[in-house]
Amino acid sequence: MSGFVNTFLLALLLLQSPAIANQTGIIESKHASEDVKLQLDPSIPFWKMSAPIYLELNSFGKPVPGYRTEVRTRWTRTNLYLLFICPYEELHLKPQPNTQQETNQLWNWDVAEAFIGSDFADIKRYKEFEISPQGEWVDLDIDLHKPHHEDGWTWNSGFEVVTRIDAQQHLWYGAMRIPFSAIDQHPPTPGTKLRINLFRSGGPADHPYSLTWQPPMNKTFHTPERFGLLKLID
Repeated sequence: MSGFVNTFLLALLLLQSPAIANQTGIIESKHASEDVKLQLDPSIPFWKMSAPIYLELNSFGKPVPGYRTEVRTRWTRTNLYLLFICPYEELHLKPQPNTQQETNQLWNWDVAEAFIGSDFADIKRYKEFEISPQGEWVDLDIDLHKPHHEDGWTWNSGFEVVTRIDAQQHLWYGAMRIPFSAIDQHPPTPGTKLRINLFRSGGPADHPYSLTWQPPMNKTFHTPERFGLLKLID
């Protein structure tokens, strides 16, 4: 009996440890009473009210030293906000960036990405949002039932982005403001849950890297079976 009790207590302690708690696959997004101008300073009250989560594993769950990426999120009755804080060693940037129109195949360069779905019955349908350190962007309506889901880039969500590169600190910052109407047909309320995964990729072709929040355990990020949850809270 004592062996069983000891095993039970050990399991309970593990479940209460920060390392295990961070693997629950739930992000809590804190409500904000009104919309704000997109800002990149994580120390302002708007972002400080948000508990950070981190991207630090590759697609197969292995640690990626040196690139631990912080993400914060808030929501209002009309928009979802995301802030990415991205350490880097060397940026792989697209020449002649265009920030006025979306950039197809932006995923071939340094990007931060959010995959968000509201359809729990058909998890192969969701939206994809990407930003680069230079302020380029692309959004996609993903339908994995189709043979070429990347064709969904012609969809337009109306989301907004701002970015900044701090070359001295080797950090780049990117923020998104995504209209809820582009994600879900229902208005957001406290307790609303969405399906989500977060990614970052970059580096030149000879030594690329990728980071994930919930590792897809697959070569493709498009593995909705491995998404976590985004929960809206007061």
